Amino acid sequence: MKYALYKQEQTQEVITLFKDTFSDSEGKEEGALIAKLVEDFLTLPTKDEDLYVFIAQDESERIVGSIIFSRLSFPNGENIFLLAPVAVATDCHGQGVGQGLIKFGLATLKEKGVTVAITYGDINFYSKTGFVTISQDVIQAPLDLSYPEGWIAQSLVGEAVPHVVCKPTCLKAIDNPSYW
Repeated sequence: MKYALYKQEQTQEVITLFKDTFSDSEGKEEGALIAKLVEDFLTLPTKDEDLYVFIAQDESERIVGSIIFSRLSFPNGENIFLLAPVAVATDCHGQGVGQGLIKFGLATLKEKGVTVAITYGDINFYSKTGFVTISQDVIQAPLDLSYPEGWIAQSLVGEAVPHVVCKPTCLKAIDNPSYW
């Protein structure tokens, strides 16, 4: 498996991966919703250092996985990124593609000075790559969470996840209550 930063010419293939994966697991409506989120991430203007999109490619160079990290902006300037969404092609589930991709992405962010990664999802999956449940007393979500138990994080600097007092803002693409 080859892991890399996404390139702009891969935009449509990445959007299709998310649409197909979420349609297969959650239904066509969810597939369309997540495809719109990914399209917005990949096309709305943003600073380069605020968005990282990673891909996994198989030996035929087909994109079989993708993850997106976007900056959460805090008034005190904490360097924290949100991992969402994550997609692995349905025919590649259970092969470690998602875990490998997340580990690759986290290592890259650590090199860039990011101190904490947060995600919102299944603790059983994300705990395999070092995420632990946190409360919003530790780090608040930018919008109200419909599933607070899914708010999970990890320190990328080998310490406990730090307490952050202020509420962050997120990139425009994911600043929509339907994603939270």
